[in-house]
Amino acid sequence: MFKTLIFTKLRPDRSQNNQLAMRRIFWCVLLLSVSLGLRAQTDIPILSQLELERAPAGQVSKYWVNLLSGSQSLPILVPVLVAKGVEDGPVVGLTAAIHGNELNGIPIIQEVFRQIDPASLKGTVVGVPGLNAVSLQLDVRRFIDEEDLNRNFPGKANGNNSQQYVYWAFDKIVRHFDYLVDLHTASFGRINSLYVRADLTDSTIARMAYWQDADIILQDRGMPSAGQVVAASRTMRAEAVLHGIPAITIEYGDPQVYQSDMTGRGVWGIRNLLAGLGLTAGSPQAPPQPAIVCQRSYWIYTDAGGLLEVPVELRQRLQAGELIGLLRNPFGELITEYRAPEAGIVIGKSTNPNNMQGGRIIHLGILR
Repeated sequence: MFKTLIFTKLRPDRSQNNQLAMRRIFWCVLLLSVSLGLRAQTDIPILSQLELERAPAGQVSKYWVNLLSGSQSLPILVPVLVAKGVEDGPVVGLTAAIHGNELNGIPIIQEVFRQIDPASLKGTVVGVPGLNAVSLQLDVRRFIDEEDLNRNFPGKANGNNSQQYVYWAFDKIVRHFDYLVDLHTASFGRINSLYVRADLTDSTIARMAYWQDADIILQDRGMPSAGQVVAASRTMRAEAVLHGIPAITIEYGDPQVYQSDMTGRGVWGIRNLLAGLGLTAGSPQAPPQPAIVCQRSYWIYTDAGGLLEVPVELRQRLQAGELIGLLRNPFGELITEYRAPEAGIVIGKSTNPNNMQGGRIIHLGILR
């Protein structure tokens, strides 16, 4: 009897734990909604959609764009910067953090706007330093319904949480662009080189890619593979291209951090692109180092669980058969070695030793 009472006393009350978890979720959502609502109390105008015609020429303007409403009936606001030139020209859109843990693009956009001179600009530059306002607040990658926003375009006006968010993000902001540069990083547990995803068969998109200070340029149309559900698989870049907006995706290093080297190289590339598209004076320059062009790429995965070491570096050239991974059990005993199936270059790699079967090892770029 005594043992039973002690065990009952020490055993966690599952109903209490569930109630505690629900209370934490409630307060997180409430604080998020209040935070988003408080931002509306500033003197920055709130727009129902991007209205470039109302932005004054020759200066940088700040806006909040109201995409949709949260659980407390308060607006979910996305920050937008608009540098409008005194002369007509194209609209170049820069978007960052469609994934809430991909942050390097935010300081790149901010620094571009600190350096830009709207009085000498021929056209308009729009910066969105935090497209996924909800996940940024919650410090997570995916949206609140656990969906990847960048795999949900075109979305639906009457769809689920993610579908409505991307539908209105595109309708209210992205469709106003003539060119799109979408800024990303690696995800949790991985690191990336600075590389560009672009459809190099399109001459305009190819130029946009080659103007960047990239380590690697990857030929990638950004469209779903055969057999995939198009509406549920399309990226924002692919959606933009389908709407006649030339677009590239740039991957700037690592998740959940600011990296000054990535910021500097990113700003250089964006400014070079603005010159190339005729928004700023001068001609685009050749990057400090020519990028390595890969015609295709793929991730290599483990076929067993264990603790993973990846003894290769980003941008390392590999030969077929070269060691890329060591998998050990908890006692340190080697389970298996992984080797490159063909020659290529390391675009990205896993940094998390915890590896369930099917975990990523390296992102291998193939040059030919």
